[in-house]
Amino acid sequence: MRHKNIIAYLPHLSRWCGASFAVNSALALLGCALLAGCDPVPKSPPNTIQSLPQSAILSSQTETLTPDELRTVSDTHANLAYILGPDDVIQTQVYLHPELSLSNTGGSSGALITSDGTVGLPLIGNIHLGGLTLQQAQNALTAAYAVYIPDPKVSLQIASAQSLRYYLLGAFADPGIKYPVHQLTLLEALALGGSVDLANADLYQAYVAQGNVKLPVDLYALLVDGDLSQNIALAPSDTIVIPSSQNENAYLFGAVGKPGAVQFVNGALSLLQALASSGMDLTNYTDAQVSRIHIIRARGQSAQFMIVDARAIMEGQAASFALEPGDIVFVPPTAVASWNQVLLQILPSLQVISGVLNPFVQVRYLSHNNN
Repeated sequence: MRHKNIIAYLPHLSRWCGASFAVNSALALLGCALLAGCDPVPKSPPNTIQSLPQSAILSSQTETLTPDELRTVSDTHANLAYILGPDDVIQTQVYLHPELSLSNTGGSSGALITSDGTVGLPLIGNIHLGGLTLQQAQNALTAAYAVYIPDPKVSLQIASAQSLRYYLLGAFADPGIKYPVHQLTLLEALALGGSVDLANADLYQAYVAQGNVKLPVDLYALLVDGDLSQNIALAPSDTIVIPSSQNENAYLFGAVGKPGAVQFVNGALSLLQALASSGMDLTNYTDAQVSRIHIIRARGQSAQFMIVDARAIMEGQAASFALEPGDIVFVPPTAVASWNQVLLQILPSLQVISGVLNPFVQVRYLSHNNN
């Protein structure tokens, strides 16, 4: 009866208020809703949030090389001044003494620095300039000529810089040996190679080598993240290697059937795929083997030490874990209490593949083990 009384009253209410046809229509709809026993403002269905699988990482810690450790491999990378060396050709001029000058204007192309670092110059004879910067060499020449000439004004420049070279190998548009006229930073040296083929380059395992030592530089952070702290000054004869992404690998050790490198496929490799590829029977495992898999992910001066629960991934309780090129994966045969125990078990295997490892692992663990 209450609904009928309201419907009967609505036309009178609309005329009394002087409402338009639109108001009458709205009121009529409201009346129909009331008559039907409906809620005039229907409730929205509750939001449904689908829960995502949790991370499979049980613990993670990051370590960085100490200043003392860094000095063992990068103590020469501070001076950008050119260092004279064998096969360099220099030109000298002595003010008001053209007969002592060795330059194009003086009728000579210059003087060659020999393999022992000496160079023969007029009046003063052989003088050792190898290993000196241009300013240091000019000072040495000034002192030598001062024995014969009062207050000599000596200038020196490079006619041909042959001792300074960089080796660019791998995914460059123009790889090879480069001869700049002065020492360069890493970015400047990379530019000598034209461009880096980022689409097909493995920047995770790219490195800079000085002799047989890899420098702790993260080329991924430099070229992708724009981290200019990685833009180190290079020393003569440094080598920059950027491997192809077709040869990306992770390295598995411990309770696996085939320890060693596992190759990425189309730039991707999950932890479960790597375990299966290494010959591990995922249907027959123990908690110690797969519930606490230890992973070392090293880049440049730092490394991340992670413990990952692969069993939770297999049971759908955790999200898939993607490996990165260069990751070191250790499947413990039994329960281990600490990372120190893991490292003791894995070090012999790392020694075998030391040449392909990130500099962090080499400096922190293998260099001490070699001494």
